[in-house]
This record gives sequence, C-alpha cells and structure tokens, in this order.
Amino acid sequence: MPIFSKNRMTIKALTETTRKNILKFIKAMGGMTMTTDDSGWIRMRFKQNKVWVAVDSGGKIQINNGKVLIKYQKEQDYEYRVRETDLLPLDAKPGETSVKTSRKPGKIRKNICPPSSTPEADDPDCIQIYADGASSGNPGPSGIGVLLRYREHEKEISRSIGLGTNNIAELEAIRTGLLEVKNPDLSVRVYTDSGYAYGLLTLGWRAKKNTELVSDIRMLMKRFKKLIFIKVKGHSGMEGNERADKLATSAILQNK
Repeated sequence: MPIFSKNRMTIKALTETTRKNILKFIKAMGGMTMTTDDSGWIRMRFKQNKVWVAVDSGGKIQINNGKVLIKYQKEQDYEYRVRETDLLPLDAKPGETSVKTSRKPGKIRKNICPPSSTPEADDPDCIQIYADGASSGNPGPSGIGVLLRYREHEKEISRSIGLGTNNIAELEAIRTGLLEVKNPDLSVRVYTDSGYAYGLLTLGWRAKKNTELVSDIRMLMKRFKKLIFIKVKGHSGMEGNERADKLATSAILQNK
C-alpha cells in the first residue's frame, strides 16, 4: 500500500521515527503546525493573515519559480501563488517582515490597502464607493447597487444587469462605481462585502470564471493613483453598505 497519494502526506502511515523527524523539521521552521488532518499543508502567515501553504510529501514547502501555493481556506476553489519571501511563521509579531528580500509591489496592487491595514479617516477629498450585488436564483435576475460619496455630495445607482450570478453582480457593481469616478487622481475607497471580489482584486486570486469582467476591472484599477479596497461584513449595520444592498435588491424587484 503506497504511503503517499497526490503529494499529500498521511502521517499515520509513517513510521514513528519518520513522523518525529518531520515534526522536528516543522518546528525548526518556526511556528508552523501540522496535524493528521492537515496533511499536505502547513499554517503560516501572509500579510498578517493565517494561510495554508502547500508542502510536499516530506513536509517541505513546495516552491516553483520562487513562488509557493497558498489558500486562505483549504476547501476554497481559489488558489494562488505568492513569493516564498512574503511568508512568515505563525508566531511572527505584527508588522514583522521576512528576513529575506521581499518583492516590490506590482503596478496594480501598489496602492491597494492590504487586509490588515486601515485607511486614513480624515481625508476630505476621498471618494467613497459602496458597491453591492444581488441575484435572485444565483444564477437568476441580478442587480447592482452603488453609493458614491464625495464631501457633501452623494450619488445612487440601482440597475438591473439581467440574468447572472451573485459574484458577477458584485464585480459589476465595483466596475460601475469605478467608472463613475471622473478624477482618478483623487483618493478612492471601495467598500465591498464580497470575499470573492476582494480576493480577486486585492489578494491575487486567479479567476477561474468571469475572467473577462475581472480583467476589465484590473485594467480600470490602473487609472487610479490611490485606490483602496476595504472588506466589510455584510448586513452588519454599516450605513453605506446597507444602502448599496437595498439599491441592488430593489433593482431586481423592479424588473420582475
């Protein structure tokens, strides 16, 4: 009976000596953990977030062209690669950086706020965009809701986008909001409760679906000098997000 299958470890099938050696290696790497249920993956930190990092059958991080495979949740469909130098052990202190040389941020992501940071709250010239999408049936009749704020000015958008999925609606709402900004030199903050959209546009997730729409948004993002995406919790009482949600759902109801 083979011990390994598809590069995933089965620790229970190893000899006691081999198991101890692997666990000793993991401990020496600094704060990473592995259990019998975590075969093939170890826990580390990426941009202050806990992630799963793929390892080979010997418990060593798999590196391909200097990049490693990570997931935020092992059961998620989205997987993407980051540089090994951007990973930290679990016990790393907040703000600590890798001892290795970190990569320079790319053109698209250079002005995007990472999940752990907080944008300045006292920028009077900041444009705030609350974007939300909704779908009845998923796929089914879909709508988008966008609330834009600049100083004392507000603009609401409630629009049906026909048949689609909730993910498509979320992305379309963001694209619509960005297209409404006439001066890309101003600071722009986009608030979204979609983990799907946030991951694709700020965390480097690879798009397996809706690739054309995602590509359009990424190209659009290059226009802005300071663009910050902020992930918010849906239906948590945030006034701007709640209004965007109502605008999206009302767009569906008006077209039924």
